[in-house]
Amino acid sequence: MNDLADTAPDTIPQEAKLVLDRIDQDSKRFKVNMVIAFAVLLICMFAGLVFIGLDFKFMFNWLGFIMTGIGYTLLVSFLAITLACILSILGALGRLSSNPIANSLATGYVSLVRGTPLLVQVYMWYLALPQVGMALEEMGIQGVQRLFTLPAIPAGVLALGVCYGAYMTETVRAGIQSIKIGQTEAAKSLGMTRRQTLQRVIFPQALRVIIPPVSNEFIAMIKDSSLVSLMGVWELSYRAIKIGRRYFQSLEMLIMVALIYWVMCIILQSVQERIENHMARGDRRVS
Repeated sequence: MNDLADTAPDTIPQEAKLVLDRIDQDSKRFKVNMVIAFAVLLICMFAGLVFIGLDFKFMFNWLGFIMTGIGYTLLVSFLAITLACILSILGALGRLSSNPIANSLATGYVSLVRGTPLLVQVYMWYLALPQVGMALEEMGIQGVQRLFTLPAIPAGVLALGVCYGAYMTETVRAGIQSIKIGQTEAAKSLGMTRRQTLQRVIFPQALRVIIPPVSNEFIAMIKDSSLVSLMGVWELSYRAIKIGRRYFQSLEMLIMVALIYWVMCIILQSVQERIENHMARGDRRVS
């Protein structure tokens, strides 16, 4: 990668080139210090694991089995974040709507979901929903219990998607409100309908504000997906807990799965940074 001073045009004064060179040196020094600090952190962590006497051979033998749970973790997370995005858009539009029914429904949804623990919501979707089907059948509506009895993965996707959809509703609403009112007025003056204004004017600009926090929510969802292990989904945490209990080495399994989650989050964070840098370049070109 070329230095900033080397890529600067010849017309830039020498003082400006010196400043660019200093900025480039500071950036390289910062990256080197980051690598050193990260290496020291890894060494300290490894030393701590050795000190507490973990059975590394046991961990290595079961690493492949635990890693196969990544597919379930990513499947649940991707489906749930897709559902959350849909619900957040609908919820944000409801929160911004002048219709009292839509506004009250969206506000109640956000308040209820954000005011209850995710663990309780997971149990409600998996255990309480079948009770609703049974109650409806007792009222004479036959054949509905099967519809309300969900398998583990769909129930987990619904629990995570509905929960994160409520949190992301406020993010989407803030992104829409960040667009200046003049944009909407200009679209109306061109004869655009409200739907066209949202699709062609508001949402494309609001995405620059919405995407970074939504990426953070997805990273958090990757970790919270471990709660679907309570339903018996064979994802990372469930596999680790099963093996740990069978061989009475739960600590080794939990530390292993924690490291796997950490690596996954590091990869997702790097993708998020690339997306943010790409969007920031677009902002600089516009300005």
